[in-house]
This record gives sequence, structure tokens and C-alpha cells, in this order.
Amino acid sequence: MSAARADRHDADAAGAAVAAGSWTAAARFAIYYAPPRASQWWDEGSTWLGRDAERGVSHEAGPAFPLLSQTLSDLTKAPRRYGWHGTLVAPFRLADGVRAHDLIDAAQRWAQTKTGFALRVEAATLGDFVALRPSDDNGDARMRELASDALRAFAALRAKPSAADLERRLAAPLTERQRALLVEWGYPYVFDEFRFHMTLSNSLELAQDRAAIVEWWHARIANLGMLPVDGVAIFVEPAPAEPFVLWQRLAFKSTMEAK
Repeated sequence: MSAARADRHDADAAGAAVAAGSWTAAARFAIYYAPPRASQWWDEGSTWLGRDAERGVSHEAGPAFPLLSQTLSDLTKAPRRYGWHGTLVAPFRLADGVRAHDLIDAAQRWAQTKTGFALRVEAATLGDFVALRPSDDNGDARMRELASDALRAFAALRAKPSAADLERRLAAPLTERQRALLVEWGYPYVFDEFRFHMTLSNSLELAQDRAAIVEWWHARIANLGMLPVDGVAIFVEPAPAEPFVLWQRLAFKSTMEAK
């Protein structure tokens, strides 16, 4: 079986497991922003990554890119496993005694306290990968506020990171502030260290690949318009290293306001 076909098989299997409510004790959950199912934004990003995380199926990434050093499928392998999303609360295991429906109930109550808004975004190079991000400080602050509130709201439902998880994270080059956040919250990029983004590529060695992707998305954003932030979603990793699947969408309480 080719690597691409193996990826598609893994995604199909993960999607079927989540649809059946079947996952291992090591399953992880995450609170992600995902564009509305019916929006062009969802279709565009899912097609780009080559995987629809809500249906749990994979396909060849598109469109064709003659200027890239590798196929788009190769250059998007890492974000494809997570699906088209922006992280609000990073993946976590449920605390002892907490069941999946407890998470859904809490998430629904939390979502109903939020008001939707439209977010201006841009494509940019972040270090050595490409992502969408808010295009102004107001949008950046709005998403940071949303993520910070979500982190606090779900703190009691999240298991503490294991010693192995902490050791792995602490091996990365982190600032003192990030290390303190990791120990307290299980993730180093939260609160003032949080930067909302939606990943579009692997880490890329060649600047020409990054530039080509940014240019393509610049044109697409002009056609797609502002990003509708009208809800969040619970994603599930059914077992370690399996593809994440969009399990539940959680709508905000009211219509969007421009931002």
C-alpha cells in the first residue's frame, strides 16, 4: 500500500471509529475552531489539506502546483492529520471520572455564552511553515480572548499532562514564561503566548515553496472574504497517532458581528 493510500485508510478508519463513538482510553480531545460546514472556507481548507475531518475521509490534496518542490500532498502531510482547524484548546485526555458527554455538555453551555464574529485573515509564513492568521491586532486579540476563556472553561475536564508529555515538551526551546505555562496548563502557547493560526503546510525548507503557498492563498482569501467565527468544534484523536476527526460542532448563541 502506498503512503498516500495508507493515509487515506487511516483517516477512513478513524472517522468510522469516532462516528460509532468508539475510541481507546488513550483518546485525546481538542477544542478547535473549524469553519462552518456549509461555508466555502471549510471546503477550501479541507480540499487543500486533502482531508475532510468531519466526514473522516481523505483524498488527494489539491490544487496542482507546478512551482512546488514536492507534491502538495507531501507538503501538507503534518497538518492533514489534524484536519482543517485553528487550535483554541490543545489536545488533552479527559480527567479521571470525566466522560465524553460531560465534555459535550460543558462545551455546549460555554458556546452558548459566545457571540459570533467575522475575522479578517491573511496567509503568512510563521517560522518555517505557512498558515492563516488574523490580519490585524484586533482580530488577534479577539481570538486570544476566545482561546483563553475556553482554556479556563475546560480546565477541570482535562487530565494533567503525563511526566512523559512534560518531558517531551520541555525538551523544546521554550522561554521561561512558556515553561511555566506548560507546567501549569499543560501547553506552553496559551494566554499571552497564544497566536491563533490555521496551519497550511509542514515545516518547509525552501522559501520558494512558502512564497508560492502564501501567494496562492492571498488570491483565495480575496475571493472568500472574512472568516466566519460562529462556533467551535470538538475534535477527537481516537488512539495515539491516528487522524483527528471533527466529532461535534458547537454553535455560538447569536449571529455574527463584523470585526
